[in-house]
Amino acid sequence: MNRYLIWLNWPEKCFRVDAEALRYLKGLVGRSGEVVSVRSERAFLRELPRATHAVVWHFRREWYALAPRLVLLATPGAGRELVSREAPAGVKVHFGGYHGAMISESVAGFILAWARGFFRPELGTEGPWRATWPRVALGDKCFRVAGTSAVVAGFGRIGRAIGAKLEALGVEVRGFGRSNVKDLPEAAKTADWFVMALPGDTGTDGFLDARLLSKLPRRCVVVNIGRGNAVDEEALLKALRTGRIAGAYLDVFRNEPGPLSRMENGECKMADEGILGRDPVDLPWNLVKTPHSSAFSGDYLKMCFKELKDEGLV
Repeated sequence: MNRYLIWLNWPEKCFRVDAEALRYLKGLVGRSGEVVSVRSERAFLRELPRATHAVVWHFRREWYALAPRLVLLATPGAGRELVSREAPAGVKVHFGGYHGAMISESVAGFILAWARGFFRPELGTEGPWRATWPRVALGDKCFRVAGTSAVVAGFGRIGRAIGAKLEALGVEVRGFGRSNVKDLPEAAKTADWFVMALPGDTGTDGFLDARLLSKLPRRCVVVNIGRGNAVDEEALLKALRTGRIAGAYLDVFRNEPGPLSRMENGECKMADEGILGRDPVDLPWNLVKTPHSSAFSGDYLKMCFKELKDEGLV
């Protein structure tokens, strides 16, 4: 009989398995196996020798030696940073591929809010309401999303989901991956939205640098929901402050509080370098930040389990 070992204990509630998500998984598994959920690394390692399937947030390479029955190692995450892919023969490693459903809505939501003027400083609430009524000031700042154009750098599953969502809003989308990345700088010259959905490998370090920023039109807004290493943050800040580009939405950053240190220490420490280490008053108004939250959703782990079932992995 299969033994499904679940260790999904994480600070964010939507990333932490609960009784409802476990019931859902047990319904998918049916009589084909037993579902065992643990809450600590110690308990996980104790149960690992009997597991045939493991669903985890992180997994060290040396742990494979403790899992002689393991045939599947799955993680909800799309990123490759926390799970060793150096698996022995007979073990399949699976990374979550369903994040585009949530991330595409985050990107579309930001783009709509930006185009409709929600992030303009004219919307400040200081002083009497009648004295700060921003109607006139915003009169020439809002525009329709339909008819604009987007360049999506990183056109994998998440990038394609973003493209489909934006096309539904009437945006012209051009996607770029490894095969056609050489054509991206020319396409960037006419982009209203420059969306980055790149992975965090070394081939993407500093992808958006001063040279590429110089090719974007002044009306362009940069969106990064991939990995923070892909952006030269100092070059981006300069472009925002000087009006070289119109704005930016960052959900990821070069120096983020580490997820493993959060798990071990029980607290989240702010990065001491880069954009996250800056005093908010030192950042330009046209930079919008979210805390690596573009994939948050209450049904996140149910979507993970459903994907495993749909792909015949459980």
